[in-house]
Amino acid sequence: MSFIGQLLHFALQIYFYIIIAGVIISWLIHFEVLNAKNPQAQNLINLLNRATEPVYKPLRKYIPAIGGIDITPIVVIFAIVMLQELVIRLFIVNPYRFL
Repeated sequence: MSFIGQLLHFALQIYFYIIIAGVIISWLIHFEVLNAKNPQAQNLINLLNRATEPVYKPLRKYIPAIGGIDITPIVVIFAIVMLQELVIRLFIVNPYRFL
């Protein structure tokens, strides 16, 4: 069970970093540090969008943008941290596993 918990924790951590990378890329595009017309930048943007949009899209129905700022990544990061804590408690540090 510990291996499954560690694997789930690792997958959630990778998704956490994908979300952070997407937010940073969007800021770089907004402040014109990164040119979105560059083919390599477009490939990176498309990859990050394909990874994050399936999670963001249903949440955007219920979470409005506040002052033009999309707070969906913050909500997803919060959910990931809670899921990681749950995985740690259930799979990795289970006080009842020897009973």
